[in-house]
Amino acid sequence: MHSKSWWVILISFVGLFNYAFAGDPFVYYDWTVSYITASPLGVKQQVIAINGKFPGPVLEATTNWNVVVNVRNNIDEPVLLTWNGIQQRKNSWQDGVLGTNCPIPAGWNWTYQFQVKDQIGSFSYFPSTNFQRAAGGYGGIIVNNRDVIAVPFGTPDGDITLAIGDWFVKSHKDLRKDIENGIDLGYPDGVLFNGLGPYRYDSTIVPDGIPYQVINVEPGKTYRFRVHNVGISTSLNFRIQNHNLLLVETEGSYTVQQNYSNMDIHVGQSISFLVTMDQTGSNDYYIVASPRFEKSTKASGVAILHYSNSQGPASGPLPDAPDESDPSFSMSQARSIRMNVTAGAARPNPQGSFKYGEITVTDVYLLQNRPPELINGKRRTTLNGISFFVPSTPLKLAQQFNVLGIFKLDFPNRPMNRPPVIDTSVMNGTYKGFIEIILQNNDTTVQSYHLDGYAFFVVGMDYGVWTENSRSVYNKWDGVARSTTQVFPGAWTAILVYLDNAGLWNLRAQNLDSWYLGQEVYLSVVNPEKDEVSLPENTIYCGVLSSLQKDQAQRVRFSGAPLVPAVTTGVLITLIITYFVTFIR
Repeated sequence: MHSKSWWVILISFVGLFNYAFAGDPFVYYDWTVSYITASPLGVKQQVIAINGKFPGPVLEATTNWNVVVNVRNNIDEPVLLTWNGIQQRKNSWQDGVLGTNCPIPAGWNWTYQFQVKDQIGSFSYFPSTNFQRAAGGYGGIIVNNRDVIAVPFGTPDGDITLAIGDWFVKSHKDLRKDIENGIDLGYPDGVLFNGLGPYRYDSTIVPDGIPYQVINVEPGKTYRFRVHNVGISTSLNFRIQNHNLLLVETEGSYTVQQNYSNMDIHVGQSISFLVTMDQTGSNDYYIVASPRFEKSTKASGVAILHYSNSQGPASGPLPDAPDESDPSFSMSQARSIRMNVTAGAARPNPQGSFKYGEITVTDVYLLQNRPPELINGKRRTTLNGISFFVPSTPLKLAQQFNVLGIFKLDFPNRPMNRPPVIDTSVMNGTYKGFIEIILQNNDTTVQSYHLDGYAFFVVGMDYGVWTENSRSVYNKWDGVARSTTQVFPGAWTAILVYLDNAGLWNLRAQNLDSWYLGQEVYLSVVNPEKDEVSLPENTIYCGVLSSLQKDQAQRVRFSGAPLVPAVTTGVLITLIITYFVTFIR
């Protein structure tokens, strides 16, 4: 063929390529979920790894990038990964929970594709089904700022992800069976740092030979610590011996910068600190994550901060934890976390430009939990007297194909004066409405609650029963925006949410035992103009729609770049041009 014809084809191809992928780069990940054997607390056990790693790799992208994650399921159970705090704008198809997705069967793979639209910050991912989070499968997510957006602090000298969480020696299958049979989780066997057990700070508590996490640092440098509580039931107090924690971000919201000596991080929460290495470095320092609100005698999680000029190991007692006899400490600390209203985040306009305190509330939901109870002979947990029943057909698929009888849009906005029931009842949200949700915790333990699809404003919390008069103490100016909030036992937390993201979104207890037994609900937000991402071509079908399932070969979309972490359109175009030029010659 004449070279001129080749150039015409090339130019046309590049034009189409740019049209299809203009502006926002793609980042590709190819993940295999499998079991490996590990001994984080000195006892061999089966854990869930991603690409052979426990925890899994950090997923990193930049605001507005498109993320493609191909997930191969090599364990013996169906798997779903959910992206805790990623809002999935107009795209609840990628949310990775049973209300929106059929799970990936054993031996299959499925490709997630979503955009981290208008987000920055620190988030996490984990398996959302079958109690699998108790076996691992989790990891951190970093969404970086675009270069054109100023960050409200200097560039750190390093970026460190810490996945902390309670850990049980029992397998997730045995824990799941216990929960179903009415046996409480009990105290955890330990606390892990990035999948590793505690440094042997006390030979009477910590056995010899347990590998532990070491964080290597340089004196005088400042590092960003992104700390995620990926555990299943335990609030943890995080602290670093002799070092201040400068709080800068919570789940995508820049905060007022304040120094803390320690910080309570509740199940499912992610927090960023700046930590300056301002000590002499004459020895190593303890990094501690210890259980809160429990009288456990088991070991705390302990890692080591190692200065390059350190002359010896960490020594002495662990840095003090908060006084467990003072229930007000943790709540006062939580109230002190406020949004930095002058900083930009994913966009250049200040976070405080959305004046949430001046917006009229359109709907109010008072959600009340109770301790586990028997419903129809089964141990269940509830919200407003309803324990959520997960149907075999995902709600989102039923909504898409107009399948009747799968769920009802009748979730009550107040507790019902009736015996508890098991049902698939969904909250009916109004698109671009502004709702107030009050979470009332009548259980005996701290509960964390998460809402997919949104960042909400935490405007108030207090002990006692919420009343209409409780609004007088709401923070209507700089309440922090985040996606997971704690609710203390015998207390309430109030959040405000602007429903501008169409889709079907999961509101759940992050405490895995409460979630597994039914403490969740879905929020349906329908845009009358039907402005949502369409049904993915690779959708897995199950339940009453199983007959629509194509075979595996037709369904799978591979990333095409399993060993390349990120590919931009410019790089691809360069490769294409090189290929054509070489071919013409």
